[in-house]
Amino acid sequence: MIHGHITAWLLALILFFVSIGLHKSGKAKAFKIVQMILRVLYLAIIATGAGLLFSGINIDVWYILKAIVGLWVIGIFEMLLGRVANNRKTSVFWIQFVVAWLLVLYLGFVKLPMSFLTP
Repeated sequence: MIHGHITAWLLALILFFVSIGLHKSGKAKAFKIVQMILRVLYLAIIATGAGLLFSGINIDVWYILKAIVGLWVIGIFEMLLGRVANNRKTSVFWIQFVVAWLLVLYLGFVKLPMSFLTP
């Protein structure tokens, strides 16, 4: 299940930047299509994340924190895409995105026992 989770958020990250590029190049219809695909991926991320969270392991505070920060990242994705679509200022949201993304990666790969970086 962890591979599905990582695949879903990696695809979501790629499609997020693709959608930003599509909007900047003026392709509104393609932007909307990619945005809808992203929303389906959000559901996959949440479903696999919940599956990992409740997969029989002892739930620690770090797991809950990672889940909250992961939802924050998904919210930032949506807020950034909405603001980009409406040509509004996005600098604060980009800062939040970088902070939340680094925090969720740190929690996922370093702090949690199912990490790839810990022996």
